[in-house]
Amino acid sequence: MKKQNLKNQIFHKNPDKNKFPGFKKITPISGSVYFICCLVIISLFAPKPSSACTVKIPIQQAITAITLDIVKKTVTFAKREGCSSIFLTMDTPGGSLPVTRLLIQEILNSPVPFLCLVSPAGAQAASAGAIILQSCHVNGAIKGTNMGSATPVLLGKNMEKESDMRKKAVNDTLSFLDSLTNLRKRNKKFGQDIVSDAKSVTAEEAHRLKAVDFTGHTAQDFLDFAQGREVKMAEGKKMVVKVGALLPFPLNFRYKVLIFFADPQFLYMMFLGSIGLIYFELTHPGFLLPGIVGGIGLILSLIGLNAFSVMWGAVALILLGFALLLGEAFVPSFGILGVGGIAAFILGSLYLFDPAETGGYTLPLSLILSVSLIIGLLMMGIAILAFKTFRMKKHKTGLDSLVGEKGEVTELLSEEKGWMIIQGENWKFVSTDKLKKGDKAEVTACENMTLKVKKV
Repeated sequence: MKKQNLKNQIFHKNPDKNKFPGFKKITPISGSVYFICCLVIISLFAPKPSSACTVKIPIQQAITAITLDIVKKTVTFAKREGCSSIFLTMDTPGGSLPVTRLLIQEILNSPVPFLCLVSPAGAQAASAGAIILQSCHVNGAIKGTNMGSATPVLLGKNMEKESDMRKKAVNDTLSFLDSLTNLRKRNKKFGQDIVSDAKSVTAEEAHRLKAVDFTGHTAQDFLDFAQGREVKMAEGKKMVVKVGALLPFPLNFRYKVLIFFADPQFLYMMFLGSIGLIYFELTHPGFLLPGIVGGIGLILSLIGLNAFSVMWGAVALILLGFALLLGEAFVPSFGILGVGGIAAFILGSLYLFDPAETGGYTLPLSLILSVSLIIGLLMMGIAILAFKTFRMKKHKTGLDSLVGEKGEVTELLSEEKGWMIIQGENWKFVSTDKLKKGDKAEVTACENMTLKVKKV
């Protein structure tokens, strides 16, 4: 009863100001407002649940410009998605040393730590892969893997064992690897051995030598090990590793095409083969197909060799495609130039649209193919019509248009001279053949308004 009276006093009646000094009237509406305000304040200051994520990327091929492009885009992708680390799994025989240096620069200057693991069992981190492994903030290897053999290998007679060129390459790589092992507090002698003596070790041996931070059986064990470790970032800053839900980097069809053309041996053969095809086209003009294949192959090989960035290589392919489609209007190629243009346009479109730069969005292959085919076929059709119109105009203008035409002799001035009717008009003619009235003659040339003819 007392509780009910108190409730009535609070919500329905004015309380006695003497009993409740400073007390103001509270209505049901104002009470609801107070309740909502409290909820808003609690939600603003209450600790929010963690939404940490870790981007996962695989390196399962030779280290090339495509690998560098993937790593760059992964760093951008991680920043945009708010991920706290990058998990890189590695199985590589090595690759380009200049590209390796650029890739390591990306790792060393990354705003989030790289967690690198030689995985799965049976994988390797050889040559350039072993050097990259030493640059990672936290590294490890699954049992049953190996790493090492990082001696630089260059072609040529100047790379003999005691040559100055070899010494320069080895010493430069040694100093580079020393800087990485010193930065990450790892075994300096291991770095020297894999470069000077091409030493290769198992995962267990690398862990014993303190060349890797972890060895175990599963990737999850490695991620659990990396969680909470303090690592050194760029400019000497320190950061605690946070591992969240794995978010795979979107390696779509575009990257599969890029990776297909990324093998160093394949690139080397494609580059030389493309130059050979272009040379053949220049020395035997008119074949067209060797020139088209050579032009597309040359751009693809230059992208793989890092002479072009992927984006500018894509632009070059699209421009080449348009040039070939326009060439269809001036060269009777029977569609060869048009087909080559469509192929170049499709490849350029695949390379151009990068999901890491477009918020994870990428154009579907079906859309690229359909749009490329529609644009290509339209341009081919316009080009063919333009070519026919050009030929008709050329055919219908000037005296030369009468060459090849046939007419009938209507009047003779002599056996070799006279008049003939062609296309309803009378023309004076001369002939090396003896003609008579009513004979058929074909025009072979025109000179000074006089036709040169021969007997049909």
